[in-house]
Amino acid sequence: MRNLTAIPIGPHRIDPVILAPMTGVTDLPFRRLVKRYGAGLTVTEMIASQAMVRETRQSLQKCAWDAAENPVSMQLAGCEPGVMAEAAKLNADMGAAIIDINMGCPVKKVVNGHAGSALMRDLPLATALIAATVAAVDVPVTLKMRMGWDHASLNAPELARIAEDLGVQLIAVHGRTRCQLYKGDADWGFVRSVKDAVRLPVVVNGDICSMDDVDAALDASGADAVMIGRGAYGKPWLLGQAMHYLTTGERLADPSLAEQYALIVEHYGMMLDHYGSVIGVNLMRKHLGWYTKGLTGSAEFRNAVNQQDSAPRVLAMLDDFYAPLIAEATSPNSLSLAA
Repeated sequence: MRNLTAIPIGPHRIDPVILAPMTGVTDLPFRRLVKRYGAGLTVTEMIASQAMVRETRQSLQKCAWDAAENPVSMQLAGCEPGVMAEAAKLNADMGAAIIDINMGCPVKKVVNGHAGSALMRDLPLATALIAATVAAVDVPVTLKMRMGWDHASLNAPELARIAEDLGVQLIAVHGRTRCQLYKGDADWGFVRSVKDAVRLPVVVNGDICSMDDVDAALDASGADAVMIGRGAYGKPWLLGQAMHYLTTGERLADPSLAEQYALIVEHYGMMLDHYGSVIGVNLMRKHLGWYTKGLTGSAEFRNAVNQQDSAPRVLAMLDDFYAPLIAEATSPNSLSLAA
């Protein structure tokens, strides 16, 4: 059992397991589930600051939040200090308890707009962006970054020191460069150089998918907390397991198949309520793929269900898929269903 304590972010004290912001994944329905299982902090999908200022339908949908998430962190991306400041004010007015600045997104569309991890190539602009955002709001501001643009410019420690001097209150570091995208392994050891550079809480991120990964990431980085992203695909309970493990040293089993099935049905309903039927059905497909991965017949199920546009039909197919698996799992002579 580790002696990790709650980390301070302004007036808030956060348990040291945080959900990473992921575009197209960490929407309100998914965050509700993750928070219910015990995450210390949930972060919204990345919201483009320009879109936030224009109050587009998509940006308003992304910043929707639930009181159960309190304190909620809303992540902004942009490259214009004034626009970032205005977007931060709008989000704070809408209830954001924390504003998170994205300087880690490696996606070409974002980088080509000089936002996300592209800012690690332009520290003067990154400095101006951070300064404007911090000055614009009364809520705490945090920063998520990568190690640097590439291995020839590993400037995360320098950027972290700048951010600390400007008033940022927490740094999260994904242990890859922008040029790596999501290839190779996350370098948790590099995060220690950021931890050594600042007095702020530092969070390690990247490739944390199990309790062994939690241990290894914390040992290598010396970080104050872990941030879990892709490891939670199809496992919204993973962060709760990590929090329980850090608190007690006990490794919790995954929910039973019956519990998982009930959760998926609930998640489906939440997606339909949040997005409407057409978009909800489309966006839920990836989640169904993640939830069912490794189960007997899952590939065939995914191929079939991805052709369906009718929510009632998808729910019926889910029932048909899970019912025999649950029956087998709960029978006296059941064997593991994991492929």
